Amino acid sequence: MRSWTRKFIALARSAGALKFGRFELKSGRVSPYFFNAGAFCDGRHIADVADCYADAIVETGIEFDLIFGPAYKGIPLATSVAISLHRRHGVNAPVAYDRKEAKDHGEGGRLVGAPVAGRVLVVDDVISAGTAFTAAEQTIEQAGAVVGALVVGLDRQERGSGAVSARSEISDRGVEVVAVAGLDDLIRALEGDDSSSESLSDMLEYRDRYGA
Repeated sequence: MRSWTRKFIALARSAGALKFGRFELKSGRVSPYFFNAGAFCDGRHIADVADCYADAIVETGIEFDLIFGPAYKGIPLATSVAISLHRRHGVNAPVAYDRKEAKDHGEGGRLVGAPVAGRVLVVDDVISAGTAFTAAEQTIEQAGAVVGALVVGLDRQERGSGAVSARSEISDRGVEVVAVAGLDDLIRALEGDDSSSESLSDMLEYRDRYGA
């Protein structure tokens, strides 16, 4: 397991961003675990999580011209990742994000920040069925740019609209996909934790049912 994956899972558990129980997802599936990036809500956790993303981006060699954060959770992620890339790796990347609704005064429109152009790196919290990414991709393409890569904190490694994973469906569109951690990583972490045997059993059952 990569160092930034191990660190990210530990941060998610300590911050309460990773919870176990019974959760209904946007896709309608009932999951035994839930990842909420909104729980990274203090300076230390935000900075440490951004470092995990930044390390993953640099070590996997993603090439991009702009970082884009989809509303809402992608906005602080994109901003903090840009800061980490600059401070840790000397990469000074422009940042943009969108609003859920267009603004009809001031600068107007749905896009905020740097001009959306060139090869765009989308930064978001999670991939489940891939619907949120598709919406972001449409917004970026309407602005005249192209999505070159997607980086998420967690890849749930589930089937998308078909028999393959949402990640594979996105990759098949020519988009490079990098996850700081995946479902398999979570399971490996639980396998080394004697107090999580019930959660591990539920996770394995869920993977058997929905995994790609």
